[in-house]
Amino acid sequence: MKPGFGEVLLTEGDPRVREDEERLVEEFRRQLDEGMWAAVPTVGEDSGRREAQMVQRYADIPTDAERVIFFPRASGG
Repeated sequence: MKPGFGEVLLTEGDPRVREDEERLVEEFRRQLDEGMWAAVPTVGEDSGRREAQMVQRYADIPTDAERVIFFPRASGG
């Protein structure tokens, strides 16, 4: 997937607003229940390199995160 192509916005909101946070948590859980993995894009402090931090719980998302990316688990054997 090329950056800027193929992304789908599932939901957005301000986690400091209770109704928004409830919606964000619900969507986060729904995606994980459907078998998706979740990651938060980061930039390495020393290298400036783009990386990703895997998250398994909504509470693990850094407060300064702008987005969470969901992607399917790899298939195969």
